[in-house]
Amino acid sequence: MLKKIPNILSVSRILMAPVFVVMYTSVEEFWTALSIAVFAIAAVTDFFDGYIARHYGAKSEYGTFLDPLADKFLTISGFLCLWFVYPLQFPLWAIALIIVRDVGTTYLRMKQTSSPVQVVETSALAKWKTAIQMIFLYVALLVGAFATSTVPIGHYARILLDSEVLFWTLLVVTVLTVWTGIDYVLKWKAAVSR
Repeated sequence: MLKKIPNILSVSRILMAPVFVVMYTSVEEFWTALSIAVFAIAAVTDFFDGYIARHYGAKSEYGTFLDPLADKFLTISGFLCLWFVYPLQFPLWAIALIIVRDVGTTYLRMKQTSSPVQVVETSALAKWKTAIQMIFLYVALLVGAFATSTVPIGHYARILLDSEVLFWTLLVVTVLTVWTGIDYVLKWKAAVSR
């Protein structure tokens, strides 16, 4: 049963992604605020499925593919919500680059599972990229959720949103994401040519 837990957590992350989107884009402030908790819970499952898989020998070929796929569902959902709500601070071109990279690497992973090509493991830098993406998304989504709120934190959220700090941070995240994508493609091509 323990070996199934990482995959169950990954599937739960995939299922929580559309729930989060519906809640975050709601006109009701309560649901938007609650969506942050849903995103946080989904993000935490990423840590636990990896931890359980590594420390309890619950790794599987299916899980190796499913875990990053679940990450993509969650991060793409978060980035699209940011663009939908605040398109000037979170431009579509940057988000499109992130999505193309994530969808592209997922496609290559799918090709690996259906061919004799040696599986390209997720690099340490790519794992850091995912962690940085999650932290950025959580902060940006939190700011976005409260930017129109009348509660005290709303004032600070508006200041941060207007400062363009999140815009420049998104650019850094985009560069890191694209770089890890290029690195993955090069490794994949090297594996194919063997």
